[in-house]
Amino acid sequence: MPCFCLGLRLTAGPLGRRTSGWGLQAIRHHLAMAEELRTVTANQAKRLKSSNCEREEVEKEEDGKQEEKGHTVKRFKASEEDVEDGTKRFPKRKIVLLMAYSGKGYHGMQRNVGNSQFKTIEDDLVLALIRSGCIPENHGEDMKKMSFQRCARTDKGVSAAGQIVSLKVWLIEDILRKINDHLPPHIRILGLKRVTGGFNSKNKCDARTYSYMLPTFAFAHKDCDYQADMFHLSTETLATVNSLLACYKGTHNFHNFTSQKGPKDPSAKRYIMEMYCEKPFVRDGMEFAVIKVKGQSFMMHQIRKMIGLVIAIVKGYASESIMERSWGEEKVDVPKAPGLGLVLERVHFEKYNKRFGNDGFHEALEWAEEKEKIAAFKEKYIYPTIINTEKEEKSMTNWLETLSNHDFNSTASRTQVDNRNTQTNDPEGSDGFGDDSD
Repeated sequence: MPCFCLGLRLTAGPLGRRTSGWGLQAIRHHLAMAEELRTVTANQAKRLKSSNCEREEVEKEEDGKQEEKGHTVKRFKASEEDVEDGTKRFPKRKIVLLMAYSGKGYHGMQRNVGNSQFKTIEDDLVLALIRSGCIPENHGEDMKKMSFQRCARTDKGVSAAGQIVSLKVWLIEDILRKINDHLPPHIRILGLKRVTGGFNSKNKCDARTYSYMLPTFAFAHKDCDYQADMFHLSTETLATVNSLLACYKGTHNFHNFTSQKGPKDPSAKRYIMEMYCEKPFVRDGMEFAVIKVKGQSFMMHQIRKMIGLVIAIVKGYASESIMERSWGEEKVDVPKAPGLGLVLERVHFEKYNKRFGNDGFHEALEWAEEKEKIAAFKEKYIYPTIINTEKEEKSMTNWLETLSNHDFNSTASRTQVDNRNTQTNDPEGSDGFGDDSD
């Protein structure tokens, strides 16, 4: 409170009493003024603090965007939007979460706010974030408030071992354990890292790697008699499969591998970095194999149709020349393999890691320390779900019986092909992701 020097002098003599009375009145007046000034100053300080919090939140967001543009942002004092937990205060920061989940029983990853009919992975995630104290409750209704973004939109029944979401949270103590305590066991948060304020997990992703697990009898020739639980993939057939999968590498026009694009649409051209089939293995008395594909982005149904066409060729329904023809402008009838078995394995952030991974403030978005936890989760929740569902529902067996309905030698109109795909048994829905690049 400001100090006031009243400088009053009380005089003696006949006027002493009158002078003293005036002095006391002046003192009371100045003390009242000082108290009023203190109240005004306190109110102004409160308003200034509130204004600073709002401005600092905006500055943090702008700082992140400026950092990603290559500009150095200097602040003399770190700004924080805090939350109190007892006597402690926790900052609100932009982070990424490494997620793994089994998608069976869920209608995809992406949340539909206000629609409780179809349960999604994000429904359980947001509820866990609220209950653990990471975000306020109103952020669950408006996910833009926490700058939430998922890297890929996995669809109905599709699982993930390396999904990445970016968002702003309060960095409470023991945050991973508290979030996981409120999640079902088939959804796990396996890692957390700080990122720049303007980071967006979808836009900053350079590439995505998916796997497709299938029983190897899918590659048996159509004229071959076999029993599903007795079939074993030969070395020669595996080599043929990999030779065909390798043809997808590079940039091609994949308009025939989705129902969303026409042959003249530039966005139908996609770049595939690698695609191959690993050696088969036996689980629960049945032989399986895993196909891996890495690309910049994928369109709806693209991966399932890429695999479906290779199966049709290996089984003898179509000739190898159909692959080259499918990248041309004419409409080719391409079969779509079942959705069961499709897994988002990993997302890649090479450009971000190169720019910010070693800047001294942020970590590279690599998850070497979490590899064992990822592998353990797949063994416990993802692979058993795929194997048991295949045995019980026979999705691959039922789909293989529809291949003879396709005409691989002639051109079909888009309407005819789309109608045929709609009628095909497709219990798992679409690929598990929308068009990630658009």
